[in-house]
Amino acid sequence: MQPAALIFDLDGTLLDSAPDIHAVSNAVLEQYGYAPLSFEQVRSFIGHGVPHLVDCLIKASGADPKDGLAERMIPDFNRIYEEAVTLTVPFPGVHAALETLRAAGHPLAICTNKPMGPTRSTLGHFGLTPLFDTVIGGDSLPTRKPDPAPLRQALADLGGGPALYIGDSEVDAETAQRAALPFVLFTEGYRKTPVETLPHARAFSDFAVLPGIVAGWPWDAR
Repeated sequence: MQPAALIFDLDGTLLDSAPDIHAVSNAVLEQYGYAPLSFEQVRSFIGHGVPHLVDCLIKASGADPKDGLAERMIPDFNRIYEEAVTLTVPFPGVHAALETLRAAGHPLAICTNKPMGPTRSTLGHFGLTPLFDTVIGGDSLPTRKPDPAPLRQALADLGGGPALYIGDSEVDAETAQRAALPFVLFTEGYRKTPVETLPHARAFSDFAVLPGIVAGWPWDAR
């Protein structure tokens, strides 16, 4: 059997980027005259893409969402976001796990709701770009996760065939389900609900064990 393609979410899965997203959010809020929000508030907004996050910032700040503020704020958010790498760190063991999986012949891809600009910046900053055969961002297609189209596009770019999706959140679980792909849940990311409430085939908290989980697939055949 050919090695399964492995498609990864980015924020909260490979990278702990919430501190940078929090800093960008408060920088934009300050620019528009609003008070800063807490880290916990902003982290709860992550996962659905920048337009959703900006809408949440506006609502949490008590601003009027009907005055076109989001349309003005999103470009400013993205401009700062594209350079925001200093507070982001890969989760422990990510680089080694990806190198092991790639050496085992698995095609690797990213499917994230993060826009392509900051996605390229963060992957490049951490030397991860060469490990991935394709990257689908939140602005690569007309729709974003949990619509299955981005995940399906990532798989198509890898040539199709068997695949697993690895992510950390409710959005990722729903995306995998709608795309009919097995979902592997990283439990140390940004999910808001208990692990047992998210549909998943396997779960892990340490990237050191991910190659072993993947090596055992298809699990039902064992």
